[in-house]
Amino acid sequence: MSYPNTYRAWRRTIPPYPLQIVSSNETLPEQLGELDVLIRIHAVSLNYRDVGMLRENGYPVPVEAGGISASDCAAEVVAIGSAVRGFVIGDHVAPTVDLLNLTGDERTMEQIALGGDGPGTLREYAVFEEKVLVKLPKHLSWEEASIVPSVGITSWVTLDSLKNLKKDTTILLQGTGGVSMFTLLIALATGIKPIITSSSDAKLEKVKQLGNVQGINYKTHPDVAAEVLRLTGGKGVDYVVNNAGLASIPSDLQMLRKNGSVVLVGFLGGFDASFSPSTLMTLMLKAAKLQGILGGSKVDFEMLVEFLEAKKIHVDTIIDRVFSFDDAPAAFEYLSSGKHVGKVVIRL
Repeated sequence: MSYPNTYRAWRRTIPPYPLQIVSSNETLPEQLGELDVLIRIHAVSLNYRDVGMLRENGYPVPVEAGGISASDCAAEVVAIGSAVRGFVIGDHVAPTVDLLNLTGDERTMEQIALGGDGPGTLREYAVFEEKVLVKLPKHLSWEEASIVPSVGITSWVTLDSLKNLKKDTTILLQGTGGVSMFTLLIALATGIKPIITSSSDAKLEKVKQLGNVQGINYKTHPDVAAEVLRLTGGKGVDYVVNNAGLASIPSDLQMLRKNGSVVLVGFLGGFDASFSPSTLMTLMLKAAKLQGILGGSKVDFEMLVEFLEAKKIHVDTIIDRVFSFDDAPAAFEYLSSGKHVGKVVIRL
């Protein structure tokens, strides 16, 4: 399969803030390393982190200055190094988001996160080592498959890879962004009872079209914990998927069942909180867990792919809007506006 020597990408500008993304011309290596795989990227899905990096103090860790944006993609193998054995030309693949998180047993803080301190995916071509690539579900379109690497894996790990499901497991999903919506699809496919929050009745009605979902408008019901307890007959939920950040932890703990889990996956509400440390005693009283999730490992990725293929789950219903590669800046603006329900995708 032939490929060009140069290609286009979208890079972040350097400060002052707010940053923009600008088109750039990049060059492919003249020769692949023996374990390298050249991929042609067909679709990229955006995450809130991608727009957060454009704002001053909008992302909690340093990122590459002027780096290529985005972490999630669906791609096709177009060339392989001489020692590559796990992939052939034409395979549908994606790199794992953290290039150093392969087994899930790593115990250091070191990471190389795509689109952050590592190379991004908002480009036409990329070269990765064979060991960081995963084959994508064969039944998914490019747009659907681009959603899997980050929000898909985060959702999978949030639910502990479905290892401890009980008959009446219930989950509270904060907001209608990518992680919430992908977790919702897994919940509906496995019998987990979902409750989702939004500030928009229109968004909640759209979500309810996907299945048996209960919704809470947190503007109409600002005491979300009380409403969750009402909807669950006082039992509470087994999981809270916290996209809002630290400030909602007291409410999250209040609505949690015994042996439940509050899972921190986002920071839409910022990084500050004013609750008393004694609030965390609820964790002990409920034998509960407060866990941070930063994506997952390559092994998690492969397990999720097996699950999606076995269940033949499609995720097109949680794609809000698809933009062209030339309109990438508009995709970032749309995601930043908060008007979306689900995922924003860029098609190359």
